[in-house]
Amino acid sequence: MPVQQARARSRQQKILTAAASVFAKRGYQDAGMDEIAQVSGTSKGGVYFHFPGKDAVLLALLDQTSALLRRKVEKAIAAENDPVARAEAALHVLLRTLSKHRSLARIFAIEALGAGGRLNQRVLQIQDEFAELIQEQLDDAIASGAIPPIDTRIAAQAWIGIFHHVIMRWLMAKDRGGTGPDLDETYETIRIMLFRSVGAHPVPAAGNSVQTVGSAQDTAQRRSR
Repeated sequence: MPVQQARARSRQQKILTAAASVFAKRGYQDAGMDEIAQVSGTSKGGVYFHFPGKDAVLLALLDQTSALLRRKVEKAIAAENDPVARAEAALHVLLRTLSKHRSLARIFAIEALGAGGRLNQRVLQIQDEFAELIQEQLDDAIASGAIPPIDTRIAAQAWIGIFHHVIMRWLMAKDRGGTGPDLDETYETIRIMLFRSVGAHPVPAAGNSVQTVGSAQDTAQRRSR
């Protein structure tokens, strides 16, 4: 990569990192390009050179964060053989990653949706993209007989919707100085509820294992003997 191009990308990243901090602190509506420039150590003209406006900065942050999450989710899915385990791995990675990056979680769950227009549409598009990843795993689970036939599109969209609500409420509680459980600590309850909703039988054990329809039937037969 040419030195000039590398420097430009480095400046862009500094601006995006600063913007994430400013948006999380001020909120998108109250944030200003002046403050983003100051926090990033860049002139205001330098910020506008890379991004024509505040909405372009937020769109770039959304795309960057979405790409990061997708890489992590796809890696987690590839490490599992069972389709139900792949769906669970995807959910856990999403929740764990956002719990570690509060400013990015806020951008997805609150700021971009409240910004309206194309920013709102981009968030919904990203949510649909992750719902499609979940749907693929649920379709495979049905094909293998692991869970009963259901409308996987609706189920996957419902799962992502629940995640969004949980993340939003967690962020709002943190804003008020709440002392409730961290986001990652809520995963066990969420996973039990979600997998029961599609006919899987999660076992609250150390391995976060999930019984499928077949394994649940086998367990029931052994208990009846």
